[in-house]
Amino acid sequence: MTPRRAAFAALITVSAVAIGWLLFVGLPRWYASPTRATVAAPPMSAASDDVRKIKARLFYVGEDGTRLTSIERDVPFADQTVAQARRIIEAQLAPVDAPLVSAIPSGTTLRAVFLTEQGAAFVDLSREVSAAHPGGSINELLTIYTIVQALTTNLPAVTSVQLLVDGKEVDTLAGHVDVKRPLPRADQWVAENVSR
Repeated sequence: MTPRRAAFAALITVSAVAIGWLLFVGLPRWYASPTRATVAAPPMSAASDDVRKIKARLFYVGEDGTRLTSIERDVPFADQTVAQARRIIEAQLAPVDAPLVSAIPSGTTLRAVFLTEQGAAFVDLSREVSAAHPGGSINELLTIYTIVQALTTNLPAVTSVQLLVDGKEVDTLAGHVDVKRPLPRADQWVAENVSR
């Protein structure tokens, strides 16, 4: 190969790597920034009775402790899917009164929600979701599928959910369940619906 051809081949390789980086690393970050601005929920006022609401199914630990049960609750309405996803997750993370038990560790907050055109939702939770997790494979599954089920059950546009922790992809929340990819709805983790 001549030096001129070798230099041209090197230029093509460097250009391909730069374009690949741009497509797979750079673009998602650029697209994420405007989404964060549209997802921010306005603070709820004390007089929330005049806020338009929808019925949503939220998920809590079932009586046997090995599956989830769904409860219908009022959730503030949002015009856009990503904003509605945020409101559903915020309602899911809110403290609950007995006899309900949340599978989400106390103190966990929602940092951001992103939604791809293919229907994958990325839910960025605060570090408490891992740091305060009680551990155990069943508990970890219930934590994960509380969020997955809440979005995929209530929003037809959402087909799968990937959890992030403090803005980063993680292998697991508590050492047992792979969360490196978006997970689809899994009704086998939900007991028959019981309204309370």
